[in-house]
Amino acid sequence: MELNAYIKDLCQKAKAANNSLALSSLDRRNAILSRIADALIENSDAIIKANEEDLRLSVEKGLSAAMQDRLKLSLERIAAIAASVRKLIALPDPLGRSEGFTRPSGLYIERVTVPLGNIGIIYEARPNVTVDAAVLCLKSGNCAILRGGKEAYNTNLALEATIKGALEKEGFSPDLVSLIHDTSREGADIMMGLHGYIDVLIPRGSASLINSVVEKAKVPVIETGAGNCHVYVDEYADIATALKIALSAKISRPSVCNAAEKLLVHKAVASEFLPKIVKLYKENCVTVKGDARVRAICPEVLEASEDDLKREYNDYIITVYVVDSLDDAINHINLYNTGHSEAIITKDITSARKFQDSVNAAAVYVNASTRFTDGEEFGFGAEIGISTQKLHARGPLGLDALTTVKYKIHGDGQIR
Repeated sequence: MELNAYIKDLCQKAKAANNSLALSSLDRRNAILSRIADALIENSDAIIKANEEDLRLSVEKGLSAAMQDRLKLSLERIAAIAASVRKLIALPDPLGRSEGFTRPSGLYIERVTVPLGNIGIIYEARPNVTVDAAVLCLKSGNCAILRGGKEAYNTNLALEATIKGALEKEGFSPDLVSLIHDTSREGADIMMGLHGYIDVLIPRGSASLINSVVEKAKVPVIETGAGNCHVYVDEYADIATALKIALSAKISRPSVCNAAEKLLVHKAVASEFLPKIVKLYKENCVTVKGDARVRAICPEVLEASEDDLKREYNDYIITVYVVDSLDDAINHINLYNTGHSEAIITKDITSARKFQDSVNAAAVYVNASTRFTDGEEFGFGAEIGISTQKLHARGPLGLDALTTVKYKIHGDGQIR
């Protein structure tokens, strides 16, 4: 079948199947999730075998170690994904929440949460997104049209088969979750133009992917993902705390979007702090770049370029800058960040409040790592991505963000 017709067919089949899911009880939807969690464990060997083939190909293609880590599944990681699905089961139903009011006309107006419909997700190397997106959509009564990257192609096929099998065993159509078996740019471009077939499109991955979707899509888009995240060490910072956070925010998992990519240091603590953090970074295989003021203190640091200001590395690389004041740090962050996650390390409550009030980002931390911007860490069970825009949702996109509202109006013969 021609690619355009093939993708449209997947979307039409999903829409045809959606009503049975959207109108099903919470218990039925949770039963699907429970079945998927069980199936992930039962099918672990097949999933890992498929993943090993993807990893073999990633080595041949020269993917970085960080990207290979992003791609890799193990028994422990599959168990963690299944556990995340079970946490989602415990969360309240996002559908059917209502509030009502009576107008002077006598009309009673009720606002009720309902599913968005067909949700298209375009993503890259992380196969856990396949499961996260599917189960979030299913619990919130939505269909998932998934287009993963070529790096995880075999793994995603195995995960799709696992999810579809669980749906069938629970008496639901397997068309509720479909993976597009085409990883070409053409397939993604077709999805972007399917107004009327896809109700909302969520890109998750590199800045180039997200920008491409935002620029080309005729379907409503929730912009997610790219994280040029900063940690700012204030003049009132506790140095030990700053060292711990600045290191962990970079190295705990550098390939993810909430990892720190930039470090700003107030000039008052630069001479004390910089040699210590540069030493720690080098001991942990992090390439450190810096501006002229950083290199005056630590001459072994590589020279930062203009391009580094906006780059999301997703790797063991960080760029460091010295700033003159809190205001300079805020202005720098607001100029170059992606609206994802930013942090200040300080003991001064006034500085902390000003930073949180003034920085334009979905998540703004005081004395904590940016790595906590995550659906599970926020208590959302999982997330379909981190929204870096302001409409219709911002931050980790959990169940509530995958719903819209319907107005139900009750009258007794009113006319206007």
